[in-house]
Amino acid sequence: MTQQAFFFDESRCLDCRACSIACQDWNDIEKGTEKYLRRFFWEEGTFPAIRMHFVFAPCYHCEEPACLDACPNGAIYKEPKYGAVLVDEELCKGCKSCWKACPYGSPRFSDEPKMKKCNLCIGRLDNGQLPACIDTCIPRALDFGPLEEMIAKHGTCRALDSMPDPNAVKPAIIFKAAEVKAQVVSYNAEKARELFGFDSSILADAASVKKNRLDMKIEDPCEELAVMRSEEC
Repeated sequence: MTQQAFFFDESRCLDCRACSIACQDWNDIEKGTEKYLRRFFWEEGTFPAIRMHFVFAPCYHCEEPACLDACPNGAIYKEPKYGAVLVDEELCKGCKSCWKACPYGSPRFSDEPKMKKCNLCIGRLDNGQLPACIDTCIPRALDFGPLEEMIAKHGTCRALDSMPDPNAVKPAIIFKAAEVKAQVVSYNAEKARELFGFDSSILADAASVKKNRLDMKIEDPCEELAVMRSEEC
């Protein structure tokens, strides 16, 4: 089996949402809570030195998928040609054991009880095409190919800071963390905070970031949309 894998370069991501819109279009997904490809963000720092982080989050088609073993109905399997983790909807009973087991919350449930999720665009792969999200990435933050090739080109990082420990499931994705931003223009941080109305007595609360950690498992789908800033699509 050749394990196909994603690569995501956080430094190049603009959060333009082209990848997720392409996924919705290819899979004919209507506006709403059913998202096969999610984009999460979190922040760090204190104003004006704040940094926003992004993560590309489809199903990572893990080498050792926890969802597969968790499904009591045998509905989840790993196909041999690309290493894609797929679901047999006829066997799925909608018990959500897969979602509970997946560290990334990738299995999706909408109004109907059957689980659906990213299928690695397996039909496109059979036609010699890349997954829709990869083909559409404007800043070229994404790459795709055999896992060994992705490792040779991009390294061995399987998780960004704040992400779940990858060792248990071995996600088929390589990450490149955002590079440290160089300060090009010098400025007085205290003066900047004063100009923006941050009183020094409440600085810790007023100037610190609010969304300061990554949470990839949010059970309420509407709350998840808000966290992803995807309510409009």
